[in-house]
Amino acid sequence: QVQLVESGGGLVQPGGSLRLSCAASGSSFRRYVMGWYRQVPGKQRELVATITPGGWTNYVDSVKGRFTISRDNAKNTVDLQMNSLKPEDTAVYYCNANYLQRAYWGQGTQVTVSS
Repeated sequence: QVQLVESGGGLVQPGGSLRLSCAASGSSFRRYVMGWYRQVPGKQRELVATITPGGWTNYVDSVKGRFTISRDNAKNTVDLQMNSLKPEDTAVYYCNANYLQRAYWGQGTQVTVSS
């Protein structure tokens, strides 16, 4: 069982920055494929970014050049640095771990981009 706890959401003005962090349980963290997803009411949860155990990253086109995913295997954490935020980035952001063909989710953290 993998437990994920997100932190770092909040309210920010357009153009601002936020950093989300996810702390994961388990001694096999370095083997997890980690990711961040987001969801707005009435829409499907969408992939934002992923990072493999080897550090390869992937981003949805709408956040490329603005968001950066990173991981610290010593601390069992994965972060999402979000810059140049736009109102359309407003969503609940979820941390995700994939390990041994199972997916695990955090409880989500709200990000609101508004003036």
